[in-house]
Amino acid sequence: MQIIGADQRESEKTPSPSAGIVTELRKWRKSQDSDKVIGLVPTMGALHEGHLSLIRQARRECDVVALTIFVNPTQFAPGEDLDSYPRTLDTDLQLAQKEGVDLVWLGNSRDLYPTGFATRVEVPALSDRLCGKSRPHHFGGVCLIVLKLFQLFQPTKAFFGEKDLQQVTIIERMVADLHVETEIVRCPLVREDDGLALSSRNVRLTPEDRQRALSLSKALFAIEASWRGGERKVQTLVEGAFEALDPGMELEYLELVDRNDLSPIEGEEATGDVAVCVAARAGDVRLIDNITLEFLS
Repeated sequence: MQIIGADQRESEKTPSPSAGIVTELRKWRKSQDSDKVIGLVPTMGALHEGHLSLIRQARRECDVVALTIFVNPTQFAPGEDLDSYPRTLDTDLQLAQKEGVDLVWLGNSRDLYPTGFATRVEVPALSDRLCGKSRPHHFGGVCLIVLKLFQLFQPTKAFFGEKDLQQVTIIERMVADLHVETEIVRCPLVREDDGLALSSRNVRLTPEDRQRALSLSKALFAIEASWRGGERKVQTLVEGAFEALDPGMELEYLELVDRNDLSPIEGEEATGDVAVCVAARAGDVRLIDNITLEFLS
């Protein structure tokens, strides 16, 4: 397994005369045979089983699998958890090696956002809802780093988990709008045995807050059960979810949306391709989750 940027782990704030990780990555990309299927798995590290499922899917579909590890500062606003975001690089590299990753690329802010950097990338029509209401900066930062990675890696396919349904929907829109020649592969959300959606932030939950956090998936499963029982009234579905939520959770939103464009379900009854998205805080840890309601005839 090749690692690009390994010598810069501890030098994030050290001035550098050249963008070494960018130059080295471009050399690596040019060395790949043109007929190879290149798979990219972008991450912020702190790898868990959800990330590993993306790597395994990429391994099945691609000749070469590249993994990126970079806690991207442009998607965090002041006061958010950039500094406290989990960082477990040594373990991440061991896991990547075990899963057969061909290249691990370690990004750094110095080379990716040099002095004078001024470009923005946004998809406002999809970013102004759900998480975008409380984090208006977030998806612009996501689009920026993802587009930079696509430019550098020129991957055939890129793998994203549906745990963040809004993120993958926005990335698909950006790729279509800008004619990026990369196929976006959606991979299923992965849960822990007790139902909690896997997230790098889960390690920051106290035992008490983790118990409260389980109510997020319970709320979604309550809606799913009602749906499978034939219930279609939006208010009734949402009320059932609220009953399952732990009162200690600080709810940000729980919404039924059109799975294709994330627009709110309008009217008294839900129709079409419906997803339920939720965001809440357990203590000081912000968590998101979602579930798709399969339409039953």
